[in-house]
Amino acid sequence: MTHSHTLECRHIERQSGTAFRLKRGQILRVIDPMGEQVSDLMAFREDDLDEVLSSGRTIDYANTIYVTTGHILYSNRSNPMFTILEDQVGRHDFLLTPCSPETFQIIYGNHEPHPSCFMNLVNNLAPFGIAPDRIPTTFNIFMNVVVAPDGELTIGPPLSKAGQFIELRAEMDLIAGVTACSAEMSNNHSFKPIDIEIRE
Repeated sequence: MTHSHTLECRHIERQSGTAFRLKRGQILRVIDPMGEQVSDLMAFREDDLDEVLSSGRTIDYANTIYVTTGHILYSNRSNPMFTILEDQVGRHDFLLTPCSPETFQIIYGNHEPHPSCFMNLVNNLAPFGIAPDRIPTTFNIFMNVVVAPDGELTIGPPLSKAGQFIELRAEMDLIAGVTACSAEMSNNHSFKPIDIEIRE
């Protein structure tokens, strides 16, 4: 693997998010500094926001729901958006949507205000002209979703240990949003930060 140098580091506080531009060929490293913390990733083509990261296309072409090192994450137009260069954890989710205010009402029965990945993505992507309804299923880094033979889903603690990361190379100029997930079940009932590095 080629050596890369870091252009930018961002620390995403617990239950928050960020958004940024990522140029083709740049590498996004998503790090779990404390362990057992999920991070939702969403990306849009910078010069055409109708082209967006697609769970369905990616799973279809990879023929697995568990993408890892060497897999390509595709757009809704079947163009490569990211290539996974290195994956120290090996278990991520691309089935479930980012947690939203409704998630906490419907799944958790919680009607109090609650931070969510969806709203963190909405708020951080808004300055780039991305409307809420444009945000589809996110790539849920470090999220551990197990599928039983009957199709039932179990969300287990993330397998990520402190300091482990995944590296994705941008295959086009992108606008990306990244969160530190706010759903109790996804993070073994403890909220922690996420670190990202943009590398070249």
